[in-house]
Amino acid sequence: MRRTVAAVLLLGLVAGCGGNAPTEQGSGQWSFKDDRGKEVTAPKRPERVVAQVSAAGALKDYGINVVGTFGPLKRADGTTDPEAGSIDPSKVTDVTGPGYGEIDFEKFAALNADLVVAGYYPEVSGLWHLTAEFEEKVLKVAPTVGIGQSKIQLPDGIKRFKELAKSLGADVESAKVKADEEAFTKAADRLKAIGKKMTDAKQKIQVIGADPKLFYVAVPARNPDLDWYVEELGLPLLTPEKPDTEGGGYFQSLSWENSGTYKEHVIMWDTRQHVLTPEQMKEGHPVFQGLPAVQAGRFVEWNAVAPLSYSSYAGIMNKLADQLDQVLAK
Repeated sequence: MRRTVAAVLLLGLVAGCGGNAPTEQGSGQWSFKDDRGKEVTAPKRPERVVAQVSAAGALKDYGINVVGTFGPLKRADGTTDPEAGSIDPSKVTDVTGPGYGEIDFEKFAALNADLVVAGYYPEVSGLWHLTAEFEEKVLKVAPTVGIGQSKIQLPDGIKRFKELAKSLGADVESAKVKADEEAFTKAADRLKAIGKKMTDAKQKIQVIGADPKLFYVAVPARNPDLDWYVEELGLPLLTPEKPDTEGGGYFQSLSWENSGTYKEHVIMWDTRQHVLTPEQMKEGHPVFQGLPAVQAGRFVEWNAVAPLSYSSYAGIMNKLADQLDQVLAK
């Protein structure tokens, strides 16, 4: 990604959405009102969908396979990037271009797509991993749907992808989807119990990301998964005192010299490829090294941009609960 790190972090410090329900489908024209307020139409129900990777992962979890993706699909070791969820890279065509928000238009055109789906942030023009300039090119081939990625809580974001998948022909009342929803509820209950335990012990979690120049503390209320963890599950996440005024207020950026501003019991770190790992954060940063949570190794993972589906977040929340159980024992 070739935007500034701050812009990249802004687009990753959220993972939710909201909007209006789809128009009921019969024979003939297909339509869906997206989260930009646009009534997106097509002569018939789309069958060849290209999607930003986490949108593709969410659709797949509801039974809709896409033909192409854009955005981080694979890691250097060849494994699927967590942002793409359950997508098998060998089963899709990657149309990602050389720069952030660009696509390889020749590859895209060859797919004969009849719909393009991506996240939408009101603070940023264009769609997620698709700049306004490139969206204009895409619109000459296929309509676009933007699903909101901010100012909504996690279950509402999951519901929106469920609605979109249903409009595209998925059986969203299948035994699999119902089992995934049950697993999601049970995983949420695990986090709720841990949240009570931490609150009773007066312990908190700070959620962070970092690059070589700056240390970022996420604002839970601006990140739909984190906001839901706090408001509905009672997970005690720190709210930084002075969120940045620019970029939507998704985080408070600090110098590395001030990375010890908050000294919470546990650190939850953004696991995306372009963000520093805890080991990288320690290198040359004595203030960060001195934090009690760092010295005790109390780190847990934050999947900031995972697919919005019951299946995806059941796994994420169970993993987070496992990690919290482990670090809280330290």
